[in-house]
Amino acid sequence: MSTSRTVPTLVLMLIGGLPLAALAHTGVDGGTHHGFAAGFMHPLTGADHLSAMVAVGLWSALAARRAWPDLLWAPLGFAAMLLAGAGLGLAGLQLPLVEPMIAASLLVLGLLVLTRRRLPALAAAGLVGLFAVFHGVAHGQELATQSDATLTLAGMLMATLALHVAGIAAGWSLRNGHRWLPRLAGAAVALFGVSLLAGLA
Repeated sequence: MSTSRTVPTLVLMLIGGLPLAALAHTGVDGGTHHGFAAGFMHPLTGADHLSAMVAVGLWSALAARRAWPDLLWAPLGFAAMLLAGAGLGLAGLQLPLVEPMIAASLLVLGLLVLTRRRLPALAAAGLVGLFAVFHGVAHGQELATQSDATLTLAGMLMATLALHVAGIAAGWSLRNGHRWLPRLAGAAVALFGVSLLAGLA
């Protein structure tokens, strides 16, 4: 499939994912299966995680001044801190406001995509990394009862990186044209975050 077809598909996935908020954190088959494949599928079964991970890639590509290394700071920061947060969740750490912070991450990331706001590289990595800790803790707590949690976590990390790459590819192809598509995607993600925050109020 060409990039020109992939981009609208990703945008439609984000928009179509908004009604799927109820599926967030369900895992695969309600969490009854585990292993690398289940870990890989896990971020895809919650619209909040999927939207956040694609949005990080989109924002990185849209706001980057140059391809290397600007494209990588935010995605790698998110992936690294997601892994750290998942480790904390596996260890039984309880953080306050996990769900509100996940919802807030969607609002902020959506607005960043919408506005193409540029931040210094370390600030971008730190911002998304902060949110990623809460995403990771949520995942880690769900995986804590599994005997092969490490393998499942490896699958989850691979899916995270794949979603970042998909977002980067989409964003890079839209840097110089089709300005309404990333704005639409950003607005959809931000509104999704608002809807989740409203549901938690």
